[in-house]
Amino acid sequence: MAVQWFPGHMNKARKKISEAMPEIDLVIEVLDARLPFSSTNPLVGELRRNKPVIKVLNKEDLADPKTTKLWADYFNQQDNTHALPLIAEDKSHLKRLTALMKKLGSNKTDKKQSIRTMVMGIPNVGKSTLINGLAGRYIARTGNEPAVTKSNQLIDLKNGIVLSDTPGILWPKFENENSGYRLAASGAVKDTAIEYQDIATYALGHLLVAYPDLLQTRYKLKALPETAQQALEDIGRKRGCLRPGGIIDLHKASELVLHEMRSGKLGRVSLETPELVQEELAAIEAARLAALAEAEENQNKG
Repeated sequence: MAVQWFPGHMNKARKKISEAMPEIDLVIEVLDARLPFSSTNPLVGELRRNKPVIKVLNKEDLADPKTTKLWADYFNQQDNTHALPLIAEDKSHLKRLTALMKKLGSNKTDKKQSIRTMVMGIPNVGKSTLINGLAGRYIARTGNEPAVTKSNQLIDLKNGIVLSDTPGILWPKFENENSGYRLAASGAVKDTAIEYQDIATYALGHLLVAYPDLLQTRYKLKALPETAQQALEDIGRKRGCLRPGGIIDLHKASELVLHEMRSGKLGRVSLETPELVQEELAAIEAARLAALAEAEENQNKG
């Protein structure tokens, strides 16, 4: 199952962002610390035109700290890029972000000009929560569902920084199908657009490999299941997700697993590492080249 979700307003957002970018000094891209690559929109790199960017790894309290450090190092190696893991609701974390913004925009503050900062990010990574925290008041509407912000708005922080909020944008097609599954597992894709069992099985497959101890402890499993499907059934049975006749309600069990993973009840987990993503991208490129070679061979035969 390929997870895709691209409401019409996101297309409009892309155009508005492109038009506003020449006036922007600094970009903040809010990412989900559990899946920094998959929650990075390739359009951000295209639209920011090499302006300085702060990659905010939000929800770091839900992510594996060792993996978050790997991702911060990965992003910091990129041109004009600064990674900052944080929790959007934590005021001390927001002070660090504000200090970094002022440092990167020091050429504007020296001239007593405002640092014009655009905040970007896909749905449900905590972008609006971050803006409200920086503003110290309720500015941007927040919600557990993605795509709450629908239009651009300017927010003067009264500290030499002016924020431009943008709607959350996803891209029409995921180059890496795994990214679609991870986004759905994290809650970035509307639940109405996903198959719970499909996504939960994918997530459990990752957890069995990367965090078997957390999985076994949370659900009090006597033995580690051999497959994701078996894990889903075992969890459903353990948690009483049953239909009449003792039949396991796999949909209910899937909802349980996804909600507990999203909320951190399972523990601090990351859904991808830089190494894993590089392997996936290499496999995609190899498949693409193989398809091109096959097409060329067939054309020559014809």
